[in-house]
Amino acid sequence: MGLVRLVIFGFIGLSIVYVLVSLYSRSVRLEKLEDQWAEEHPDGNEIDREAWLHQGMEDYKKSFRPKLILLVYVIPALFVLLAIFLIN
Repeated sequence: MGLVRLVIFGFIGLSIVYVLVSLYSRSVRLEKLEDQWAEEHPDGNEIDREAWLHQGMEDYKKSFRPKLILLVYVIPALFVLLAIFLIN
C-alpha cells in the first residue's frame, strides 16, 4: 500500500514540477523572442510582431528543449524505481 501511495503522490508531484518548468521555459523563450523583435524592428507594427512571435513559439514547440523538459519528469521516477528495486 505504501508503494501505491508513493507512486500516486510522486506522479502528482512530478506533474506539478513538469508543468512549472515547462511554463517557465516557454516564458523565457517568449521574452527572448520579444527582445529580439525589439532589436531588429524598432518601428515594426503589432500585427507583424504577433505573427513573428507566434511563429517563433511554434518553432520552439518543435525544438529539442521541450523534449528535454520531459526528462525532468522521467528521471526522478526512474531513480526512485531503481532505489526500490535495489533496497528490496
